[in-house]
Amino acid sequence: MTPVWYLFEDNVLYVSAQTRTVKIRNLRRDPSVTVCVDGGRGDARYVALRGKAELIEPGERQNALRRRIIWHYHADEAQAERYYKTIQDTVSAIITLRPERIVASGFGSTED
Repeated sequence: MTPVWYLFEDNVLYVSAQTRTVKIRNLRRDPSVTVCVDGGRGDARYVALRGKAELIEPGERQNALRRRIIWHYHADEAQAERYYKTIQDTVSAIITLRPERIVASGFGSTED
């Protein structure tokens, strides 16, 4: 398990990962995944997503999603572009997950 940057839109989780990582090798072998998003406040809140991941290989679509993930973590587009220029030559894929099951704890959900 490793921390990752992600984007969650329209019930799809997008995660950028370098293609030479163990994470990508494991997904090529078995696409079953569970992703846990920490509530980020030092308490017990979390959301866990389970399902089968798919990979978007390097190319235009992957690059556009990678940029959107980066923009999600920066205050403005200029800052995001500066960061992107430092990593643009790193070969990456996008992991996509359309969750089959979502479990949340500590957000007032009934499922813990």
